[in-house]
Formats: sequence, C-alpha cells, structure tokens
Amino acid sequence: MLTEKLQFTKQLNNSYQPVFFRLHDAHQKLAFEQLLDSKPHMMAHDTMWAQLKELVKSNNPSRTLSMDEIEAGIKQHLGTTPMHEYGVWVYYPWSERVVHILDEEEFKELRTNRNRYKITRAEQDTLHSKKVGVIGLSVGQSVSLTLAMERGFGELRIADYDDLEITNLNRLRSGVHNMGLLKTVLVAREIAEIDPYLKVTPFHEGITEENIESFLLDNGKLDVLIDECDGVEVKIKCRIAAKKHGIPVLMEASDRGTIDIERFDLEPDRPILHGKVEHLDLSKVKEAKTMEDKLPYLLPIVGIETMSTRLKASAVEIGQTINTWPQLASAVTLGGGITADICRRVLLDQVHVSGRWFIDIEDLIGDPKPKQKEYDYDIPPVTKEGLRAKAAQVPHTPVNGAITDTTVINQLIEAAAITPSAGNNQPWRLYYDGQRIVLFDDPVRSAAFANYRNMKTFFSMGSLLENVDLKAKELGIGLEVKLFPLKEQGIYDPVATIIPYKKEHVQKDELINYMYTRHTNRKPGDPSIRISLDAWAEMKQAIAPVSAVQMIVTEDQAVIQKMADIAGRAEKLRMFVPEGHADLFRREIRWDAESAINTRDGLDIRTLDLKAKDAVGFRVIQDPRAIQLVAGWKMGKSLEDMSKNLVATSSAVCLFMVPEFTPENCVAVGHALERIWLVAEKHKIALQPMMATILHLIRLNHGGGDAMPADVREEFVVLQKEFVQLFNLSSTKQVPLFLFRLFISDEPEVRSLRLNIDEIYISDTNN
Repeated sequence: MLTEKLQFTKQLNNSYQPVFFRLHDAHQKLAFEQLLDSKPHMMAHDTMWAQLKELVKSNNPSRTLSMDEIEAGIKQHLGTTPMHEYGVWVYYPWSERVVHILDEEEFKELRTNRNRYKITRAEQDTLHSKKVGVIGLSVGQSVSLTLAMERGFGELRIADYDDLEITNLNRLRSGVHNMGLLKTVLVAREIAEIDPYLKVTPFHEGITEENIESFLLDNGKLDVLIDECDGVEVKIKCRIAAKKHGIPVLMEASDRGTIDIERFDLEPDRPILHGKVEHLDLSKVKEAKTMEDKLPYLLPIVGIETMSTRLKASAVEIGQTINTWPQLASAVTLGGGITADICRRVLLDQVHVSGRWFIDIEDLIGDPKPKQKEYDYDIPPVTKEGLRAKAAQVPHTPVNGAITDTTVINQLIEAAAITPSAGNNQPWRLYYDGQRIVLFDDPVRSAAFANYRNMKTFFSMGSLLENVDLKAKELGIGLEVKLFPLKEQGIYDPVATIIPYKKEHVQKDELINYMYTRHTNRKPGDPSIRISLDAWAEMKQAIAPVSAVQMIVTEDQAVIQKMADIAGRAEKLRMFVPEGHADLFRREIRWDAESAINTRDGLDIRTLDLKAKDAVGFRVIQDPRAIQLVAGWKMGKSLEDMSKNLVATSSAVCLFMVPEFTPENCVAVGHALERIWLVAEKHKIALQPMMATILHLIRLNHGGGDAMPADVREEFVVLQKEFVQLFNLSSTKQVPLFLFRLFISDEPEVRSLRLNIDEIYISDTNN
C-alpha cells in the first residue's frame, strides 16, 4: 500500500499541465463530476462571484458602483447560466485542487487590467503573439514568473535538465515539498497556477545539440532568447544558433544587476558575447570538461574586473569553503524584474541597443564608500641635475690607470642593465661624470612595503655590481668599488662608486658566459630529479669569495613540503597587507603583453606561468576591497596554493645567512645570488627566489612588525617559530636573508624585459 502511494506521488510529480472543464459542455461536465466523485479529498476554490464583481467594476471605470449595481451587473452578465457553470474549472493534479476562474478572454482582460497604461491593450495583444525562450531555471525561474505575471508572451519555452535541490532554495521561490522536482516542471506548474491559459513548453532534458534548433524554431521562431544557464558550452552554442537565426539574446548575471543585450536580429554580423570570446577556438568548447578547461571561456563572459566586491571575495573560496559561485535571492529577484522589463521593451520594438549594463543597487543606494587609499609613496623623480649634485658630494680620489673610454663604460653599463631585481623593478640609476660611474637607488622604482630598510634594493645592487665585475674581468680590467661613499644614506644618495682601471693579469670568469641567458623560472619542477654533486660543488665554490654569506641547503622532501606550506601562507599574508597588495597588483604586475612591452619593467603576468584557476584568482584579488574582505573572514587558503605548490616541486630549497642585518650584507647577498644563479644556468637548473617569508620576518624581527595589520603580524609570529624550527636556526646568531628554490623544469616561454639604457643611464660626457 505504501509503495503504491509513493508511486502515485511520483507520477503526480511528473505532471505540469492543468486540465480544463467547461460545464456548459455535457461531456466535460460529466468528466468533472466523475473527477469529484473519485477524489472526495480534493480541495475546491470558487471565487467566481468576486471575479465577476471585479469584471463588472472594470467595465465601468468612470463610476463608483454601489453593491446593488454590482449585483445587478453580475446577474445581467450571467444571464441564464448558473454561476457554478460559468467560466472554467481548472484541475491541478499535482496539488489535488480545482479552481473556478473566468474563461480565457475575460481572464486575460481582467488579469492584465492593472497593467494599463504602462502596457496598452495594443501592446498587450502584441506581447500575446510573442515567443520567448528561457534557458536555465535558477535565475530563469524569476525571469519566467515575472514574464508570466505581466503576461509578456504568448508561448514560453523553458529548458533545464536539473531538479530542485535544497541549495537552490536560497534563491528559488519554492517549497521543501518540491525538492527533487524538475525545475522545468516546477516553473510550468507555478505559471499554470498564475495563469493556466499561458502556453509553456518545457524542454526537460535542457539544451542539447540535438534539440537546440527545435527550442529556437519549432512552432515558430523565438522572438527573444534569455540565457540564464550555468554551462559555458550552452552559453556559447545558444548564441551561435541565435545569431544564425537572427534572434536577440538577453542575459542577467545576478551580480550588480548586470544585463547583456545582443541584438542579432538587428546586427547579424555582431560577434557573440560582445566579441569577448573572439580570441578563443569556440569549436573546442565542448571539450572543456573541468573548471580548469572552462575558465578561458568563462572569464571573458563573466567580466572579472566588473564583478561586485563580494563576489570577487567569494570567488577566492570556490573549491575551498564553497562549491560554486554564490547567488542571493534579492539579486535573483531583481534580475527577474530587470530582464522581464527589457524583454518586454525588446518585443515591443522600444529597445534597439546591444551592450552590457549594470544596475548596481549597492552602488546606487547606500552609505558613501570611503575613498580607496592609493598607497603612493609620493617620491619626487630624480633629475640629471639632482644626480650630478649628489655625485659631486662624494669625494673623488684619482685611481692610477683609470679608464675613461666611453666604449668600455658603455659595456659595463649594459652588463648592469640586465641585472635581476625584485619584481623586475630595476631600481638603479647610473651616472657617469667622466671619471667614475656612480650607482644610485631610484626610490620611485624601489619603494615597497617589503623593501624594509631598502634590503631588496641592496640585493639587486649587489647583483648589479657582480655583473659589472664579471664584465670588467672579461674586458681584462679592474674595478675599484666603494660602497656607500657618503656617511649618511639618504634618498638618492649613492650606493656605490665604480672606477674601471687598467690592471694586469686579469682572469676572465666563465660565469659571464651565462649572464645573458640567466632568467627567472616560475614553472613547477620535478622533485624526483636531484641536483648533481658537480653542480653543488660549483655553486659552493662560486659563492665562497662572498665571505659574509653562508648557505644552508635542504634536499629533504619532508622539509621542503613544510617550507612549501610556510611559503604559501606567507604569500597570502603579503596580500593581506594593504601596502603589499598595492605593490604587487598596482606596481609590479603587467596584466597583458602590450603593457609589458610598453613599460619594459615589472612582472609580465605570462612569466608567472599561471594555471587558469590561478589566473582567475589573480584578477579577482587585484581588487583591494575584495582581498580585505577575505582577510577579514580569515579565509583565502587558495591564495596559498601557487607558492606552496611551486616550492613543493623543488629539488632543493636554499637559504642565505649573514652575520647581521646591514646594508653591506644585503649587497653581499646580491653578489652571492647572482653567482649561484649563473652556475645554476650553466647546469640547466632553474632558480626562483621565494621571498615573502623572509622579507616579512625581517620587518617583524628588526622593525617590530611596523605597519603590519595586527592579525597579519600575529600570524607571522607563528610562521617565524615554524621557520626557525624547520631550519634549526635557534642556536645560531646568523640572520636569514634570502630564500630560493632550485629545480629542474622546462624553459619559460616568456621572459621579463629590461628598460632601455637611456632610461637608467646619464652620462655627462654626452653634453
């Protein structure tokens, strides 16, 4: 018995079409009586008198009728027909109800009465002749019901293969008793309960290659297609088909009230999705099965930069603490209204434009948003006169055999220009006064939160001086280098003076052979491939002359995995520091090839070798408000993944230590780094600095965590303990100053560019 009842319920769940009974027809009257007899429990709703009352009143809009006049009007309208036989009895099998309503023409007239004159009778008649298709019935449910309430179509085709789940109930207007019901059935039923005369044609299997033409064309071509589906392939293919048949497409994104209009009926050559996917091979979209595969198609459609702050922040948590993009009922309801409004005006030939618009309620109505802090360092740019004046403050002691040949000077400058630097910021300016090269820090380029006490700049300057020294040895000359020639180190004060001079018996260093091919590799490695003993021996020998620097190496994969976790967490925390976030996303990253070529500095995003999901993450979290939301939620674990996964694929992790944290030792680290990097290049070993941990621990240990948000500082205190324990640093007075990974991998496809010589070098000999 229970099984039979459950089976009956299942059969009811498949029904969505009401049954009409007009009792003036003898056959229908008999069938209706048999229905009532067979279902004594069925509920009947009869408000015919009230409906007739409204009909009489609507037919006399210029008068206020008395109750007697209304009664007389109803009696006259009914004539000899008994009230219970007037109109139509509608049977809803899924709810076991019969409802007594006016017949179609009177029902339509009365139900749309309060649309006038926002919609005139003539316009309503036009809408009754139109065919609208809705694909996707989450947001599409709101659109469909709103269209039905306005009676904005003659036929509505709806497509979705999914059923109602509990997670849909945050935005779909339905009840728990409908869970497990196909969304097409749910929407068709709700429309039938609003207006049983409306024609609804469900496509329960959703949109497929086999049925898309039927959806668009059967029983007459659609007048408007509304896309609210989640599937990237369907989004693209339905537009290709709509364009072929000249059908306009609408889409509402339920975020910031984003609405798209594509008038393929008026613009037959218009590219789909406003041309945002023209660069992609659309024939391969069906091969995209995973989210990683779909992202290149999805990103241009969504418009990462124009998403709301909350959605950007939420996107960081997809695959971590949530499964998919969040949506709210308020946004879905708003979207239903917006889309229905635009659909009506398109159908009535009142809107002819294509494009994307935003009806952002949060932006339109709310407290004024505080102006986003720029975190600019407000440093005046240096001038030639300024460099000349600074250089003149440095006492000059002549050097025997000093070389002033500009050909030699230029070759040394060219060697300096290819030096690696943090974020490829190239923070140097070189000035030649005819006697010596003076090396300056350009704080406009080097200023950064992570550049505590100019440490990153001094690393770069050490590498630059190493390159210049290697070039000098190749030329068979010597160099006299004086570090920090002024007692006080202020803004634009020289970092070093360099005087080339004639020297006998200068031996060329073979490392110069790799100086012009040296590069940063940010690809994953193969941790199963170990660094050869010969390579290790050469690296240790190469840095031996830099006595201030000690190197700690680990090839233990268990230690490397722990370091990977620390590095990932440090990288995330770096983004939670507003100044650090601005440094990376506003000053360092070059978001496309054109800007990388034009500026010739910073990090070309292509050099990061990002996976599709990481590329999405980067574009999402460049919004400082979004990243601060994530920080406030104490989430964002996915932000750890990129650095963590890279370190985890290393063959070795190396740490440079110095006796104390001084500018001179930072320069020494730069020397050692360049030399070990060139040896690695010789042996086809990739090297990547991994500095987020060190740079922030230096600020923590030597500056008390100055300017760090309190919660970020607390987390770095935890990381400090783990880092010290991992490298067993508790018993040493050495200061960890530089961390990098060594690994074996393919060559990167794109390399960072360098500034032109005339942008970093000024010579007084060219006056």
